[in-house]
Amino acid sequence: MFGDLLKRLVTDRPEPASDGDARLALGALLVRVARADGDYDADEARMIEAVLARRYGLDATGATQLRSQCEVMESEAPDTVRFTRAIKEAVSYEDREAVIAALWEIVLADGVRDDAESALMRMVAPLLGVGDAESNRIRMSILQARS
Repeated sequence: MFGDLLKRLVTDRPEPASDGDARLALGALLVRVARADGDYDADEARMIEAVLARRYGLDATGATQLRSQCEVMESEAPDTVRFTRAIKEAVSYEDREAVIAALWEIVLADGVRDDAESALMRMVAPLLGVGDAESNRIRMSILQARS
């Protein structure tokens, strides 16, 4: 199941992703960022579920099932550069901005900005076609919303 989606995403000219494919790809990227610091815990998993539920209108069971699928896909996905570039080609800019916001939510969930997570965000945002200034603006808006 995931192998076919990954092949379609990493071809030279990926087609726009279906809604289900985009959910899996974007959720897998959330998992990748959460795992970046080597400490993927239950709180981060719950935060990913909350982001997925809110973004896709899922109930708790649906969000948990999607997160579990995203964890499997993330472990099978190619390196972050290829995977992120493939998402960029398959997902609209507006959705990619929303992905950056969701990624920052995960990074900032524990109140600590780990160096590995920050480095991954500095790499991922431009690969998704979202500039540093825009990524920073998104991060600041999430921090403001929390205070």
